[in-house]
Amino acid sequence: MAMSGTKKALLIIGGVLAVLVIVAVLGIAALISAFGKSEPYIADNSLLALRVSGSLPDYSPDDPFKKYFGGPDQSLTGLVMQFKKAKVDKRIKAIILDVNMSGVGWGKAEELRDAIADFRSSGKPVYAYMEFGLNKEYYIASACDKIYVPPPGELFINGLAADVMFFRGSLDKLGIYPDIFQIGKYKSAGDMFTQKTMTDAHREYINSMLDDLYGHYVNAIAQGRHKTPDEVRNLIDNAPYGAIKAKEAGLIDESAYRDDVEKQIKATLGYKDTDTFTPVRAVDYRDVSPESLGLNKGERIAVIYATGDIGSGSSANSPSGDQSIGSDTLVKAMNDAATDKTIKAIVLRVDSPGGSGLASDIIWHAVEAANQKKPVVVSMSDVAASGGYYIAAPAAKIIAQPSTITGSIGVLAGKPVMRGFYDWLGISNEYVLRGKTAGMFRETEKFSDEERAKFEDWIKTTYYQDFIPKVAKGRKKDAQSVDSVGQGRVWTGSQAKERGLVDEFGGLDRAIEVAKELAKIPADKGVERVILPYPQTFLQQILSPSSENSNTKVEQQRAIAAALPEDARRALRYMALMDKMKNGETMLLMPFDLRIK
Repeated sequence: MAMSGTKKALLIIGGVLAVLVIVAVLGIAALISAFGKSEPYIADNSLLALRVSGSLPDYSPDDPFKKYFGGPDQSLTGLVMQFKKAKVDKRIKAIILDVNMSGVGWGKAEELRDAIADFRSSGKPVYAYMEFGLNKEYYIASACDKIYVPPPGELFINGLAADVMFFRGSLDKLGIYPDIFQIGKYKSAGDMFTQKTMTDAHREYINSMLDDLYGHYVNAIAQGRHKTPDEVRNLIDNAPYGAIKAKEAGLIDESAYRDDVEKQIKATLGYKDTDTFTPVRAVDYRDVSPESLGLNKGERIAVIYATGDIGSGSSANSPSGDQSIGSDTLVKAMNDAATDKTIKAIVLRVDSPGGSGLASDIIWHAVEAANQKKPVVVSMSDVAASGGYYIAAPAAKIIAQPSTITGSIGVLAGKPVMRGFYDWLGISNEYVLRGKTAGMFRETEKFSDEERAKFEDWIKTTYYQDFIPKVAKGRKKDAQSVDSVGQGRVWTGSQAKERGLVDEFGGLDRAIEVAKELAKIPADKGVERVILPYPQTFLQQILSPSSENSNTKVEQQRAIAAALPEDARRALRYMALMDKMKNGETMLLMPFDLRIK
């Protein structure tokens, strides 16, 4: 039976009222969150409880709603700031760090170790507590004064393994041929489509990287646990360990449950058994402003975060944690920082495997122009490779961690040929063309010999006349020397520094110090970090006029993808890459299917 007009009107009015109520509730909650907070009471002689877990994006705004929508509840920048505040806060005497399973890369893990070491330089201890640990978790914990694991806990510090995924076999079964060109002997981003196993060149640099990362990993643990590198290698070869064996081997200091650890720390801090002792929670300590402790004050330095794949248009900063770099957003941020006379220097924080060659070049131009007006310093996070290195090249200085993945100076382009797939589906098509090369990007035909020659010349031009010269200009080197360390080869931060692609080691804090020096700000003066562009909160995204169309669609796609297994998500990401390439778009990408665990 058809619904009456009155019922339809009532349903529409009810829906509108429901939306208004939700928005009103969210708005009131946001106002309370923004204006109703006060500095929490922190008792003298306190223990601060922090936690390492999750993906730890470089930066995300303090958003009270995102935790309800599956987003990260803390960022790397936020966690490091907790250490910085606690270092100068006389009320905090020690930190207990819960190290849980984390998705951070090796560069971020080093940055956390640096933050722990900086805090310990104040004379205050950091105690690590972990129930279960793999390589990265133990690597972070080994920077602490003591490591505690509960009796049933386990350490799987079995050494590093590089995992590389290939799709050629699947494409063959589907009847899809990857007609792809790569410039550079080591440019292996396309190998995931064109090969079923590693090429000799691919295997060469993977082994080289793994040797470097493993040596750094072993040496850091040896230093933290007061052992020789050979002793650590032997311990790794005999892993895994239960808590008791880990203590016997000297990998941890004690096997104890969390409440027993707190009792020990309580006694160490001089409390009596009858005294009340409650660690300060991280969620409360976040409300202690850096300014109240004398931090984040002084001359203004802009910090611009470039996180994710590089593409044209606007950046994405999803409440669920997904991020991408849009050339429009990054260029505006660089231009705003460059023209703002109150900003003395710019730090560009890059965590990207690259992406669109066109978008990378547009961002490169903005970074170079900004660097003509005031110092631009690049801070590399986990990954700053291919297009991620391209946008970093014109900076005055490049700072990276020894374990940062960078380089991959090379070009990838091509198209998927769908003829076999269409035949399998029973689809046929015909082309009517005008122009000698009008059919170059036909998706059912391979490149002809003439088309192949033209296409290859085109991407060689991108490599030899754009990428190489621009890196050479930024690094003040000749093109030949850049080409010799380019060729698509991926380097660790320490290898890149040896080859002049990186200036010095360190994290975001060190990059800010370098920017401060270049801006001639006195060493004894503080600085204020100005985040540009400031990411939208969840509420702002809901109320944004554009959220009704494109943003909502993107969020729906990401929600679906998030429900899939990790390898399935990776496969879809690579299929999206091929889709971008089908119209001839050049890609500046590292082989970002590489995982080192």
